Amino acid sequence: MTQKEINLEEQFQARIDRDESIEAKDWMPEKYRKTHIRQISQHAHSEIVGMLPEGNWITRAPSLRRKVALLAKVQDEAGHGLYLYSAAETLGITRDELTEQLHSGKAKYSSIFNYPALTWADMGAIGWLVDGAAIMNQVMLTRTSYGPYARAMVRICKEESFHQRQGYEIMLTLCKGTALQKELAQDALNRFWWPSLMMFGPKDDESPNTEQSVKWKIKRKTNDELRQQFVDQTVPQAEFLGLTVPDPALKWNEERGHYDFGDIDWDEFWQVVKGHGPCNKERIDARVKAWEEGEWVRDAAVTHAEKKDSRTEQKVA
Repeated sequence: MTQKEINLEEQFQARIDRDESIEAKDWMPEKYRKTHIRQISQHAHSEIVGMLPEGNWITRAPSLRRKVALLAKVQDEAGHGLYLYSAAETLGITRDELTEQLHSGKAKYSSIFNYPALTWADMGAIGWLVDGAAIMNQVMLTRTSYGPYARAMVRICKEESFHQRQGYEIMLTLCKGTALQKELAQDALNRFWWPSLMMFGPKDDESPNTEQSVKWKIKRKTNDELRQQFVDQTVPQAEFLGLTVPDPALKWNEERGHYDFGDIDWDEFWQVVKGHGPCNKERIDARVKAWEEGEWVRDAAVTHAEKKDSRTEQKVA
């Protein structure tokens, strides 16, 4: 590294330390740019792939009110993906490149979406637990050091907060219903609890990017800190519902002021991350099919835009 590059990195880190926002045209280390492309694209892919398990339940929701609410949620997630892909593009990567990375398996998305949504109660568990875990990650991202990402997260967090409340309300309704309905809610919690904890990523001592991401204020808290915060917040909510968190090791630690909880099955986590989860192939196949079948729509939109620009130029001339 040359002295000029060292000086630039020092100036860059000084800006980070002063909590200044880094913008697209500012100088940044190449690793900072690549780290953000990886993180923002993974987030965008998660929003888009996350539409799939919920989209399957729109027509099967138990009432018109539930159908409309779920449809609105899925539409929100499509919008979140759009904001995030746009933010990633400011770092010099194209939408087509991002899509190719998802379809080829080079880019990842949240492991939680590789688990099946088997019952209507799963829509409640996904909203309550999955969106709840997402918010835990995303609120701190409204203060992340890269400006376009931080600004996109402001609106996303507002909508995700609504999604979380919507999911909890579904669970509350089920728990107040029949014994069978409460049983469905408990079953959904049983299946989604541990995958939700996995959403925060690997343990800090096994996460190669955490230390640098915290230094650059890409992340404000580590994976394990966020996981602990999620458990502390969510366990009392489960108790209010009258549900049992499926962790025999779970207990309140008075000395720490936090809940102690059991070990995550990290073998399962890495299997899913590497593409061997219950629905990995199904999710990617669905995205590839949608991309290929939607090519004519994209081509038509480009052609229309080109014709519109051409007419505008002729009028000006």
